Amino acid sequence: MELIAKDVDVPSPVLARDVEPLIRSLRPALTGPGFAAFATEAAGQGLVFTAAYDNSPGGKGRCVGVATHRTLATSRGRVLFVDDLVTDPTLRSHGVGAWLMAELEQRAARSGCVRVELDSGVVNQGAHRFYHARRMSVVAFHFALDVPHQR
Repeated sequence: MELIAKDVDVPSPVLARDVEPLIRSLRPALTGPGFAAFATEAAGQGLVFTAAYDNSPGGKGRCVGVATHRTLATSRGRVLFVDDLVTDPTLRSHGVGAWLMAELEQRAARSGCVRVELDSGVVNQGAHRFYHARRMSVVAFHFALDVPHQR
């Protein structure tokens, strides 16, 4: 499979056609209107939607993976933070995720980042194996506190 990366504009027909289905496969609770609202707000905060396309003769230019990421200035230095990384479920273990991670690592280096960081749910052991295989280390715990909605 020959892959190419394209950053997708928000909003755009390409975002709805190629990116949204893959992100929603990762985040099933995200509705169509919810995705549009999320994408618009997150893009305003610097989130980039990078899609991987199969550019091989038989691939028909199909979107096969998506990474959402942003560059953050932190007290630890510049960090490329990956919010989401998802591969078409029919193509898992075919190198798409590894290719996207390599693309993100190159972007981080070009942007002067000191590392690539991401969070992974504690029960997602398949993802943990994938990230460890990419030489990623567990360097922190991510704590969360749900805030009740105000009426």
